[in-house]
Amino acid sequence: MRILGVDPGTSVVGWGVVDYSRRKLSSVSFGCISTVPSSSFPEKLAEISQEINRITFKYRPSAVSIEEPFFAKNAKVSLKIGEVVGAVMLTAMNTGAEVFVYGVNEIKSAVVGYGKADKGQVQEMVKILLNLDEIPKPDDAADALAAAICHQQAGGGLQTRNVSR
Repeated sequence: MRILGVDPGTSVVGWGVVDYSRRKLSSVSFGCISTVPSSSFPEKLAEISQEINRITFKYRPSAVSIEEPFFAKNAKVSLKIGEVVGAVMLTAMNTGAEVFVYGVNEIKSAVVGYGKADKGQVQEMVKILLNLDEIPKPDDAADALAAAICHQQAGGGLQTRNVSR
């Protein structure tokens, strides 16, 4: 099974592709989509969508696991991140992948075993679970890999979390 994990943001979107085969996880590739700061928000959404499309066609994941946006103190920021999630979902579904959404605490619990784990603990476990030499950088990519690991740990996705049906 190949899983694309996505950590949504309005300026930077982390992504990570993980394979699960023979009861072993391995990192295929990871990185970030950084939008042009001077772009309008619709232009940023288009850029994110184009890059997610490129990544899904290149790596052909069967599932896309997206970190559910948290509720920021600023409602406007929360709404914009929600719009990014919508663009990622639609783009991924148009490539034929199933789309799943997991909350931050679900991801932390799946990766670390504790839903209130700190960012450093999650990053260290991502490194260990994927047998990497160092913690993936930038942080957004590590978070995206954690989302992909969470999907595998959840048994390939619970129907209640599958938003593509």
